[in-house]
Amino acid sequence: MTKATTKKTVIVLAVILLLAGVIASSIVIVPAGSTGVVVTLGKVSENVLSEGLHFKIPFIQTVEKMTNKIQKEEVEAAAVSKDLQTVNSVIAVNFRIGPNDNAKIYKNIGRDYQSVVLLPAVQESIKSVSARYTAEELITMRNQVGEETKASLEEKVQEYGIIIDKFNIINFDFSSEFNSAIEAKQVAEQNLLKTKTEQEQAIVIAEAEAKQRIITAEAEAEAIAAKAKAQSDANKLLAQSLSDLIVEYEKVQKWDGKMPAVTGGSAFVDMGPIESAD
Repeated sequence: MTKATTKKTVIVLAVILLLAGVIASSIVIVPAGSTGVVVTLGKVSENVLSEGLHFKIPFIQTVEKMTNKIQKEEVEAAAVSKDLQTVNSVIAVNFRIGPNDNAKIYKNIGRDYQSVVLLPAVQESIKSVSARYTAEELITMRNQVGEETKASLEEKVQEYGIIIDKFNIINFDFSSEFNSAIEAKQVAEQNLLKTKTEQEQAIVIAEAEAKQRIITAEAEAEAIAAKAKAQSDANKLLAQSLSDLIVEYEKVQKWDGKMPAVTGGSAFVDMGPIESAD
């Protein structure tokens, strides 16, 4: 192979490589769940590329791929409650950016919009909401606190095109002194409840015993009354029997020993006195 041929071959290969490079730099693939932000010589275009294959001007345009998928951030936040208790929270936020806002976010904030906008907004929201509640209310009204914090966060980030899908307060942590006070209060409430239950049980038992005594007393009274009535009825019968005997006895005592006269028409027969057998 002559020098001319070799040189020609090198030139051809260089051209082919150059063309391949140009073609390769002209093609861009935007993955699923993402949007391509077109930057032309440093200027961000308002028009974005959707998912799939696209072409761009090589060496002049670049395409920054921004994901529109749901992302998750866990944030540790410190706040102060209404009663001046220190509250350390762990927050989980699910968020995404709208496809139509990718260019605006890239232009005004950049790729690091989580740390620039989202995380500070989470901190500010949890602090402002926690200050409205006492430490005990933060525990007992946790769902309401979470809803208010989410609403506050959405208001702060929506202007940037950040969408909050889910907001969860994973944990509230308080000082050891407050935890001890809460534990002591719970123990006191449990003891009070136990005492109240025991008192109520004692009252129920006492009422049952009193009712039973009343029933027993009423039964005994009824029995005594029945016995007295029976005795009274017996006494009446006995008195009646004695009265009949007394009457008969008095008749015998008053009898003069004469039989009654027998009458028949106008005749009258006097039987005379009855003599004793002895």
